[in-house]
Amino acid sequence: MTRCGAHDHDHAPEELLLTAERACRDAGLRLTEIRRRVLALIASEPRPIKAYDLMAQLSDERGRPAAPPTVYRALEFLLEHGFIHRIESLNAYVTCPHPSEPHRTRFLICDQCQETIELEDDGLSRRLELQAQAQGFLPQRELVEIHGVCRACQAANA
Repeated sequence: MTRCGAHDHDHAPEELLLTAERACRDAGLRLTEIRRRVLALIASEPRPIKAYDLMAQLSDERGRPAAPPTVYRALEFLLEHGFIHRIESLNAYVTCPHPSEPHRTRFLICDQCQETIELEDDGLSRRLELQAQAQGFLPQRELVEIHGVCRACQAANA
């Protein structure tokens, strides 16, 4: 499950697809069938999903192997336009609960169940920018992924 901040954003895959279709139409972009299927598969997963797992699911659906370059191009498009996020430490993907709003991503990732919580805190980004500036450092990109144990897993382990 991808959650955002303190509230759940367990949007139905259909709602995310409609949002993506509308955003693409408004921007003059094409949400091709493969892009739509990849987004739908990511949206239907409760945890981050790896590209090869997406390829396996697409292959099962179609009855023939999914071409890796085609799937990776779909992922690149979805990333570029903010419909999904890449969890770099897991090399996996999650949907973005609010793709129409530009934002920086920070994640809490449970190492036991893989729950991924997207944090919203522009103040954190600003503080990091100020620290970098004070050191004479010019950041090119920001990546914050904090691994630990979620509340549910802590309770289950107690």
